[in-house]
Amino acid sequence: MAEDSMAFLEWLGQQGGENFLRVLTERVLEQLMDFEVSNRILAGRHERTEERRSYRNGYRERPLHTRLGTLELKVPKLRQGSYFPSFLEPRRLTEQALTAVIQEAWIGGLSTRKVDDLVQALGMTGISKSQVSALCRDIDERVDSFLNRPIDGEWPYLWLDATYLKVRKGGRVVSVAAIIACGVNQDGRREILGLGLGESEAQVFWVEFLRSLRQRGLSGVQLVVSDAHEGLKAAIEQVFSASWQRCRVHFMRNLLACVPKTSQSLVGTRVRQVFVQPDAKSAQTAWRQVADQLRPRFPKAAELMDQAEADVLAHLNFPAAHRVKIHSTNPLERLNKEVKRRANGVGIFPNEASIRRLIGAVLMEQNEEWQLQHRYLPQHTMSENPAAVEDLASLPAA
Repeated sequence: MAEDSMAFLEWLGQQGGENFLRVLTERVLEQLMDFEVSNRILAGRHERTEERRSYRNGYRERPLHTRLGTLELKVPKLRQGSYFPSFLEPRRLTEQALTAVIQEAWIGGLSTRKVDDLVQALGMTGISKSQVSALCRDIDERVDSFLNRPIDGEWPYLWLDATYLKVRKGGRVVSVAAIIACGVNQDGRREILGLGLGESEAQVFWVEFLRSLRQRGLSGVQLVVSDAHEGLKAAIEQVFSASWQRCRVHFMRNLLACVPKTSQSLVGTRVRQVFVQPDAKSAQTAWRQVADQLRPRFPKAAELMDQAEADVLAHLNFPAAHRVKIHSTNPLERLNKEVKRRANGVGIFPNEASIRRLIGAVLMEQNEEWQLQHRYLPQHTMSENPAAVEDLASLPAA
């Protein structure tokens, strides 16, 4: 079994990311048919039992047309009797069986028991826990391959953001941080670079995760965008020689928390005027003016602005075409919502391995969608030197 899995993975890796879903679909449906045949004849492959009703007798080719393309299935034949896959029965939607049972069941976070119930609800033969595990082994190995793949080239921009999930540890339920790393390379393409799981307050965890990215080949990082988590911020300073951009959205939440609700709209409007300035120098001037205006009535807000000025405005030292995309962790917010949506089907994970399986599959799926989209940043702007932008910003206005 292990040799077959390795051979399959090697062949699958040669297909390219765009063929992954089609190849995986063929593999999954073939395993489903094998499980159904085993249940029909009461014997597994090469198994000797007194209850055996028939024997396998080769295969017949059966094309299956789907939105993923034409799948070439090998339908098992029997010496006595006949077998026809339940998901190919008349009036049954093939893709409903495929998507709902396989991807939306396991990757979508359903338990083994729920997968079995859903298979039977669609008219298929129920499958056991061990069969579900075997069915998903290829997914697990593919996820590990994706999350541990080499990182080639230079990645000027790196986003880091964490979402928090519940997991059972030592007989109690605890919260773990699932940190996601996303980057943009010199071609302007966006990719998901890694996933880390650990205690949110432990700086050691953040440092180990960032070092693992470097060990896989991450280089050329000029700007790291994240929230102002102290452990993460310290890890960024320790691992990368890069500027740090404090997420502007998170900063605004922190700032407005220092202001009474009745004044939050006014304060928010004033601070946002800073963000529409055309260059770093004018933004810094406007920032200090707003801070001085707030100081008499809202000293805590003014103090926070004094501390965060360089970090919140760091993106202004980079090309103007990039600033709208690099001032916050918004590129990961939508992804985190999707992670949460899938994780809600589980509620409390039994262990960290199950988190890695689910979240890793979601990230791999999203990464493939990104590769089919337009470049995240214009390619011709990626060669602009941020240092030159900073020098130009410091020049006096004409």
